[in-house]
Amino acid sequence: MFVDLKPGALLAPVPAVLVSCARAGERPNLVTIAWAGTVNSEPPMCAVSVRKERFSHDIIRDSGEFVINLVGEDQLRAADLCGVKSGRDTDKFASCGLTPVSIDGFTAPAVGECPLHLACRVRSVQELGSHDLFLGRIEKVGVRAEMMDDAGKLDFGKMKLIAYNHGVYCALGQALGFFGYSVAAPDVLKRRMAELK
Repeated sequence: MFVDLKPGALLAPVPAVLVSCARAGERPNLVTIAWAGTVNSEPPMCAVSVRKERFSHDIIRDSGEFVINLVGEDQLRAADLCGVKSGRDTDKFASCGLTPVSIDGFTAPAVGECPLHLACRVRSVQELGSHDLFLGRIEKVGVRAEMMDDAGKLDFGKMKLIAYNHGVYCALGQALGFFGYSVAAPDVLKRRMAELK
């Protein structure tokens, strides 16, 4: 049995990311976005939805670029602050003790403390109502070296990524499976599940 609720944005959990943006000659800004996601693989594309009144909205529109910085547990307090304070009044990099790191060919910097970033060029803007959706092509991806394992693969466990679950930040828990585990051969299933622990 289901209880009917008023229609709302209850898709959860979602990533809480720090989006960095900048206009040439101005100080960079950060905004925390929970409405970000992958939308295409070839070419690789992501989208972020930003309220029109947010300071970062016009910066992204004017510059045509944004950088999605994945947030680990160590950056959670900064991410929360960047979601409640405005860049109109606050230098968020300075107030959060975060380091802007240049990305070749981009005005917007990455956040040096975040485990991974995706530098995107805006392909289109769609007005949706309360938010505008910025569709961006991922042109550069950077990962902190210590987030790689000995085999040269991304180690998401080291990243300690967080999720946003309708007003609450959550740590990502234990891996429960892997893509294709429902049809994997028994020996592959046993080996891969052991690797996930």
